[in-house]
Amino acid sequence: MQDQIIRKLFLGFIQIHILHHAKKEPFFGSWMMEELQSHGYDMSSGTLYPILHNMESKGLLEREAQNVGGKIRKYYKITHMGNKVLEEAKTKAYELINEIKEE
Repeated sequence: MQDQIIRKLFLGFIQIHILHHAKKEPFFGSWMMEELQSHGYDMSSGTLYPILHNMESKGLLEREAQNVGGKIRKYYKITHMGNKVLEEAKTKAYELINEIKEE
């Protein structure tokens, strides 16, 4: 039960992390998987790609296919709505951090 709750919380953190990087510059999936793993998230392609596709279908990310060395690579970038969601998430995250660090 505890693992399920933690996993659900981390899903939100992962999505914020994805939006943060998508705002900085377009990224491709395997790069993001490595980035998230470097922060301690246990991430596989079977977990990451459904998250990316869901965020794309909700209008938070846009996907663009590019030919890189003869291979098609899909790059993700933030949308206007994704930007708004990221800014609201940052505001709420700062508010929460300030509140819980006082304890």
